[in-house]
Amino acid sequence: MRDRLDALYQRLTGTVLGAEEPAYLLMVALVADGHALIQGAPGIGKTSLAETLAKSLGGRFHRVQFTPDLLPADLMGYSMFHQGRGEFEFVPGPVFCNVLLADEINRTSPRVQSALLECMNERQVSIDGVTRPLDSPYMVVATQNSLYASGTFPLPEPQLDRFLVSISMLLPDAATQSRILALHASGRLEGDAKEAGAIISPEEVLAMQEAARAVPVSGKVCDYITAICEGARRQRGLLQGISARAAIALMRASQAVAFMEGHSAVFPDDVKAVAAPVLCHRMGEGGNNAISPAAAVEEVLRTTEVP
Repeated sequence: MRDRLDALYQRLTGTVLGAEEPAYLLMVALVADGHALIQGAPGIGKTSLAETLAKSLGGRFHRVQFTPDLLPADLMGYSMFHQGRGEFEFVPGPVFCNVLLADEINRTSPRVQSALLECMNERQVSIDGVTRPLDSPYMVVATQNSLYASGTFPLPEPQLDRFLVSISMLLPDAATQSRILALHASGRLEGDAKEAGAIISPEEVLAMQEAARAVPVSGKVCDYITAICEGARRQRGLLQGISARAAIALMRASQAVAFMEGHSAVFPDDVKAVAAPVLCHRMGEGGNNAISPAAAVEEVLRTTEVP
């Protein structure tokens, strides 16, 4: 399984140069059976990274461009009366797939954003009194422009809490930017995955997710995860607290890291590796003088005793 993960990582980092850490975290979300939120300024490869992951997995992939005029039915689907049969026929929306790319998710209204809550948490859609299961595996990869950008609607707390990890993408260094320009100038993009086939099948993804969930987590590591979350809740100047779902997400992400690294069990270093991506987007910033979520998590990790 890990050779497939290595091949996937090489494709992701080859397609979006300078995205080694975001690619790794995106794979953590996949193996942990979670959803990923990719944040950053426009034009730094957020959509390319998400689309490369989706096209590298077998199964169905749909991309939705979130706009202010999008309606919930555009995502979920709708019932249409079929005159020939004299009955209503359900027309499934793009959420019925294995990987949904929600591009620029914060450019649509909170009403449409909340339509994804049931999909992300329960892997099902309820329409017209009928509950329909989604495909398995199921993953939502959402991209988001920087907060407070023009024409955006901040994601509400319940929506943010459904994302296993939040991935911040930054502008690459000058050397990498020059390399990107050279590749464009030559008419070729290194690791272009648009025409490449799938690397991992849905069945293999499910097997990886099951293997990751089976990685042992000792009682001491559970206590360590709990202590980190409790420490984050005590941080001052943050608008949002850490939910019980966040603690479970941190454990699942740590199991995924342990599986990807070939560890026999979850170690404290596995927890530290994903603490910030799992917790930061769940801790809203306060005023100008408040501590940032990243700094808060760093302080918690520094002061929490390692078992």
